[in-house]
Amino acid sequence: MADKTVDGGPWTGCVVMFLQSLRSGVDLLALYKDEREKFNVFKVIKLTLIDSAGGLGGYEILKVHDAEPFLGVEMKFVDVAACQQFLESYSSGAVRQSLSQHACRLFALSQELTVETQLKASTHILDRCLDKLEVCLQHIHLSQPERLRDEEIDHLEQQLQSQALGPAPQPATIIQEESPVPSNCFKFQNRVFEDRMLTAADVQSFSNGVGRQWRHVGRALGKSCRALKGPAIDNLAYEYEREGLYEQAYQLLNRFIQAEGRAAKLSRLVKALEDSKLTSLAENILEIQPRE
Repeated sequence: MADKTVDGGPWTGCVVMFLQSLRSGVDLLALYKDEREKFNVFKVIKLTLIDSAGGLGGYEILKVHDAEPFLGVEMKFVDVAACQQFLESYSSGAVRQSLSQHACRLFALSQELTVETQLKASTHILDRCLDKLEVCLQHIHLSQPERLRDEEIDHLEQQLQSQALGPAPQPATIIQEESPVPSNCFKFQNRVFEDRMLTAADVQSFSNGVGRQWRHVGRALGKSCRALKGPAIDNLAYEYEREGLYEQAYQLLNRFIQAEGRAAKLSRLVKALEDSKLTSLAENILEIQPRE
């Protein structure tokens, strides 16, 4: 059984993540039951999975259900690498952090949201053995899904995809007549996005996806950031060489955020990615789903 988790062959497994907000007045289960808020709760869950499992592939949400007082999220993994990355993110606390950040943004919360989580595969509580990755993977692999994806989830996925793709492009003459981009927004690929400060989720997505190109992005950011000028990029490369590309990229963006404070905006990172010809990574950070 263990061999199937590493040999690249067919691999599937099922795991349920239970979520509960510890903040008074914010009940994730009640919000999901509210037809006006259901989509936003689903979007928080989906964006968290994109952050923690390394993208859109390798898994699917089968059902979101009432597990009073928790909200249960049943997931099927079809890629052991995606499952492993999710487990590592869960173990490190990154899943809870992403949940909190996306919930704060989508529900316009003024304070950080603390979320209690539990992970189960069949009757096994994986929180008790997160230090044994192979054991967790085996429990998940043995817990095969008992149902197809719920129709409600199909509808929510279609709604999310429609929102990500946006309205059909307008003729060029109409685009030219549109109002100027508001000061709190920026334009990318002829679409307007609300500008905001960079978040920990942005840093994680950037660090996971940029690879060896982090230096190019750093130099592009350095055009308007004094902390990244001169030998700063080479110093970062030397200082974190042993930790690898992820840590080098992570420290680069952290240095930018620390130096620029409130001016460390999403628009500046997207512009630097464009200048470095990394538009696909910009699309991922902006949550734009790739066209078929």
